[in-house]
Amino acid sequence: MSGFAYVVGQGQLEQLAPKAALDRHGDLRWFHLTTNDDHAKAWLSRSAHLPPFVVDALTATETRPRCDAVGDGAVINLRGLSSGDDAPDWLASVRIFVSAGNVYSVTRLPLSAVDTVRGEVETGTILDPGDLVAAMAQAITAELDPMVADLGDQLDDCEESLDMSRAFELRRAVNETRIQAIGYRRFLAPQRAALEKLGTLPQPWLRDDDRLHLAAAADRAARMAEELESIRERAALMHESLTDLRAEQLDQRSLMIAIVAMIFLPLTFLTGLLGMNVDGIPYAHREWAFWGVVGVCAVMALAIAAYFIRRHWFRR
Repeated sequence: MSGFAYVVGQGQLEQLAPKAALDRHGDLRWFHLTTNDDHAKAWLSRSAHLPPFVVDALTATETRPRCDAVGDGAVINLRGLSSGDDAPDWLASVRIFVSAGNVYSVTRLPLSAVDTVRGEVETGTILDPGDLVAAMAQAITAELDPMVADLGDQLDDCEESLDMSRAFELRRAVNETRIQAIGYRRFLAPQRAALEKLGTLPQPWLRDDDRLHLAAAADRAARMAEELESIRERAALMHESLTDLRAEQLDQRSLMIAIVAMIFLPLTFLTGLLGMNVDGIPYAHREWAFWGVVGVCAVMALAIAAYFIRRHWFRR
């Protein structure tokens, strides 16, 4: 188990190990643990003396964004961008328990927003638990916003370059964009609800400015969820358009093959008839007979092709 702790109070800031910070007092004590084993569960239960429900919520293997009031505190699970390269999921989770004067957070994977909030704590802009949880929500949504915008830009580029010659490349790009949009929306929709619920909790450690910041983060999450839904629908329509273009291309090629077959079918019949190894074939011993047959075949081919052209069978 690894982690850090900050103690803020009376204009002073201390950075300590989580165990050492338990004996300190201040307006804000932030304990952050980075772990993927059972040591965090034991420390939270035996050293920090948190309730079993809170410990289970902070150390659960699988989580989704949520917010639950627990006495005079709250458990918040959020999802944000991971700063590690080995994240198995679309977004990494941060589990937070907030109460008067204390904030406990646990991550199983590195989270970019944690580093952002640490910087704000060290610069003195975060002074209480309400400030910290609001800053965490804002940092997470601020990092996700450009990611969602990039997905929309990628889809715009695909729509502008819609061409059958690039169908395979475009289909793969559209599918990747759609999969990413679905993965992000899976967590952003409940994250909006969690932030909205947190902002309405009647907790004394949440001030009016904290609630405004949480409302802004929830509104941004709602907008991103709507944008992701739009991206998903646009990607589905574009995939259908590419499928239609592919089907149209196959139909055109099948038509060309059919026309060529129709042109050569009577020529094949004529040449097969004259090529029979029997006596009595007209003009078999004339010097001009070969070129005569070639001329007849050419006239027949041109006549059939002219018929199809007049009927607009060659039009795309």
